[in-house]
Amino acid sequence: MTAGRRYLAGVATVAAATLALSFVLPPPAARTGVWVALAIALALQGPLGWWLVRAIGTERFLLVWTAGIAARLAVVAACGFVIAPKVGLELGATLITLVAVLMSCVIVEALVVR
Repeated sequence: MTAGRRYLAGVATVAAATLALSFVLPPPAARTGVWVALAIALALQGPLGWWLVRAIGTERFLLVWTAGIAARLAVVAACGFVIAPKVGLELGATLITLVAVLMSCVIVEALVVR
């Protein structure tokens, strides 16, 4: 299995697990925040992770990894200070889901790179 396929399989697993847990863990009022956070995380993580997987073994790998981490931090800040309050999402469930999905995908990247 190629690195790209392992990455896609890992991200799909994270997304499916998050979606399944969204029906069990948070209160019903917080589910919208969980789903929005999942969508934001996947929209960000897809291109960033793919960019990183393609950079494996190149001299730009560290630059790509650093840019990806900075982009993730910026999105978490934007979601916490602007998006969630403006849309009226429950802040705790939204941010916890966003950070958990992004960090899970970073773990998937590490497993693929390894």
